[in-house]
Amino acid sequence: MKYELFYWPGLQGRGEFVRLAFEEAGVPYVDIALVPGEGGGADAIMRVLDDPKLARPPFAPPWLRVGKQLISQTANILLYLGPRLGLAPPDAAGRTWAHQLQLTIADFVDEAHDTHHPVGSSLYYEEQKREARRATHFFLKDRVPKFLGYFEHVIERNRGRGPWMIGSSITYVDLSMAQVVAGLRYAFPKAMRGEMRKYPRLARLHRAVLARPRIRKYVKSGRQVPFNTTGIFRHYPELDRPVR
Repeated sequence: MKYELFYWPGLQGRGEFVRLAFEEAGVPYVDIALVPGEGGGADAIMRVLDDPKLARPPFAPPWLRVGKQLISQTANILLYLGPRLGLAPPDAAGRTWAHQLQLTIADFVDEAHDTHHPVGSSLYYEEQKREARRATHFFLKDRVPKFLGYFEHVIERNRGRGPWMIGSSITYVDLSMAQVVAGLRYAFPKAMRGEMRKYPRLARLHRAVLARPRIRKYVKSGRQVPFNTTGIFRHYPELDRPVR
């Protein structure tokens, strides 16, 4: 089966959550962002978005093309891929639980994005810096502890079965959670240095994911796009302050 992942070139973004699942599973996939010429990159994305013949068009990247099927929304893509890549619980209740956690991660990711774009995504960061400072203050003070405390609790309730959030095996939810921790540490190194001490289980999960052989190989391969100031997690020094 041929998997084609569509996402914007030059940034990790929401596409990285899907890439990590493929990399951990060791399953080949085509990252359209890396395909040279007219067959890849932003041009390939716009051809799909502008195609008037699509009966079920996606709203925005990422989406996955499998044969003639287009599957959009990060959590929806992972819901589809999880069982096929061996990265989801075997039972229906477990898969629903994984999807629920992934949707909560998606909420967290949206709030992280809005720290630097609190007024509107169509505006540049420089046009909303004052609002971004205020939004980031409350994000770090209130929302980060709310979300990280919840996910720490989820791992604790998993009855000590390794560092994972569901059962005794890694799932796509663990990969996504590790990506969120990495993104927060990149965007807010000063704030997260002290904050992560409160969540030892999440810190352990993050280390365990990075230690996975295929993930480690992917990170060192040069194929992973580094964090930068065009993605979801952005480091602006003026927004990064220790939480008080």
